[in-house]
Amino acid sequence: MSGKDVACREIDGHSSELNTLSQEIWKHPELCYTETFAHDYLTTFLEKHGFKVERNYKLDTAFRAVFDQGGSGPHVAMLCEYDALPEIGHACGHNLIAEVGVAAGPGVKAALQATGMGGKLTVLGTPAEEDGGGKIDLIHANAFEGVDVAMMAHPAPITVVDMSFLSREKCNVKFHGRASHAAGFPWEGINALDAAVLCYQNISCLRQQMKPEWRVHGIIKNGGVKANVIPELAELEYYLRTPTDSDMGILKTKIIQCIMAAAAASGCKAEYDFDPKAYSNVVTNRSLAKAFTTNATALGIEPTPKEKCAGMMSGSTDMGNVSYVVPSIHPMYYVGVDGCLNHTREFTTASGTPEAQPLTLEISKALAMTAVDVYTSAEMLTDIQTDFRCDVHAS
Repeated sequence: MSGKDVACREIDGHSSELNTLSQEIWKHPELCYTETFAHDYLTTFLEKHGFKVERNYKLDTAFRAVFDQGGSGPHVAMLCEYDALPEIGHACGHNLIAEVGVAAGPGVKAALQATGMGGKLTVLGTPAEEDGGGKIDLIHANAFEGVDVAMMAHPAPITVVDMSFLSREKCNVKFHGRASHAAGFPWEGINALDAAVLCYQNISCLRQQMKPEWRVHGIIKNGGVKANVIPELAELEYYLRTPTDSDMGILKTKIIQCIMAAAAASGCKAEYDFDPKAYSNVVTNRSLAKAFTTNATALGIEPTPKEKCAGMMSGSTDMGNVSYVVPSIHPMYYVGVDGCLNHTREFTTASGTPEAQPLTLEISKALAMTAVDVYTSAEMLTDIQTDFRCDVHAS
């Protein structure tokens, strides 16, 4: 029996336990950096199945579970996410992402043991993807040092290996004016809300000249405290997204010009800052993606036809930052329910349905089989590394 067959059989053998794991995390949604239930449940599962587990690894709700076969083989990391969204729970299916990662883990471990292949496998728990950038924290803490390949998979309305994930930066803006009685002495005031409205309109006008793939969306968070007091403080929050990090630099310059123009027109002082934990675009490793596609096809997983994916761009993920550090793939897979989109209540329901389970297990098998390819082919690992150097440099 081949290593791939062993991996798939091992995953099937844990199907009931994995379904329970996913359901329990789905029933206990937790926000970024507070995922204690998921952390404890996942680490208990992995420890039970023979992994050396480090709980609270680098971060309070991160973990590292390692199986080291020894030898000089590659080091593969399977990544898990498990945070939820406020109010609507697992509307991005992170309970399924966690299941994919921990399902692939015992599968790959069994393949390594059965075949005697050398290598190291890490199942890495990465909190706070929805907000906070847990993977960025882990990068800064050197959690990916020595890792040769990183993989994960994400539920979605479609199945696609190379989804276009966007770079993302948050921008917080404050305008400082001067308060005054709006009826008695309006000429003494400097209206910070006027500056915020001008800024909002400036950015809205800018959209006509934006590239089609660029996205800017925001809100006015604070527009004053009372109608008869000229607002002395107004605040906005924006998300900026572009296909690449280099494009982001161009867009940021334009947004800053919109902010400063509003300040000049209103007489206010402007203050702005960009989130230091910006999300990078995902650089999909071509050789890894090719191997994953071959394995997924062998399992009967077919990509969604291109015409159904036309114009569809995903959001942003801190897996993009990982892909600039380690050769990576982040395929998306159909969750089994038509007509639901990520970050909706409908997707929350879909991520907890029985229909999602067989698809999730098949994707975990495809990842495990791809890991076996990495362990068994030195030539493939060389190609992966060559692609990584070329693609990251191009981005």
